[in-house]
Amino acid sequence: LTVLLWWEPFGRSRRLADCRRRYNISGCRISADRSRFGEAQAVLFHHRDLARHGPRGLPGGSPPRPPRQRWVWMNFESPSHSPGLRGLAGLFNWTMSYRRDSDVFVPYGYLYAPPAPRPFVLPRKTRLVAWVISNWNEEHARVRYYRQLKEHLPIDVYGARGLALAEGGVVETVSPYKFYLAFENSQHTDYITEKLWRNAFSASAVPVVLGPRRANYERFIPPDSFIHVDDFPSPRLLATYLKFLDKNKPSYRRYFAWRKKYEVHVTSFWDEHFCKVCEAVRAAGNQIKTVQNLASWFES
Repeated sequence: LTVLLWWEPFGRSRRLADCRRRYNISGCRISADRSRFGEAQAVLFHHRDLARHGPRGLPGGSPPRPPRQRWVWMNFESPSHSPGLRGLAGLFNWTMSYRRDSDVFVPYGYLYAPPAPRPFVLPRKTRLVAWVISNWNEEHARVRYYRQLKEHLPIDVYGARGLALAEGGVVETVSPYKFYLAFENSQHTDYITEKLWRNAFSASAVPVVLGPRRANYERFIPPDSFIHVDDFPSPRLLATYLKFLDKNKPSYRRYFAWRKKYEVHVTSFWDEHFCKVCEAVRAAGNQIKTVQNLASWFES
């Protein structure tokens, strides 16, 4: 089974996944060689590259598109950062994104129950609140909220306009902190990124989230595993609560009770995505459909 990448994401060549070795998905070849177009069962189109090249960059004419070949639209940015959606109606058979109602659903991370739970050890916490941000935009809700919150408690900012990350990266930097601001760059259904899964959960910091509504987070993670900014009428009252937890160890530790049952999986870009398509093609058999209105679905 051949899955063809029409563009490698962001134009970067990479060593392509061995799906059997990494994910136990056998009989799957991932290729970026366009001469394989005629034999590919699925062709993946990364939206950011599609937006750059325009629909004229799609395969056309010779060789013709094989009748049972699936074209898969792949996007892991939010609608706010996905230009050019309007002209893509009726082109693709499947969607692949972080949205749970995608044809191929690949979230940024997920919880799973291991066969034998490992004891969870909370790292030593010596600092209060961290935030790592690379894309600083004064118009974003997250920057506006941060500016109000920092009036009431100290926040260490890393990345853009902040401190340098510790050697080893984000997880090592955040591990000494009790709380992490898992603030998304825009607020959309199911758009819950590595800011929660890797930056907070992998570093064993309690995520303070700004993104979709609390009910949306609770579709993926336990209600007592995070703090939502919407739970508080004002940033000042959120700050008061974080200071209370800082001084009250039993209340703070309750945010880790879920760790007795679950482990965190952080999705690996991009290997896991490519291999998932193989799995989906095999499971789908001969069913073919067309995504008639990509923009209205994704922006809903």
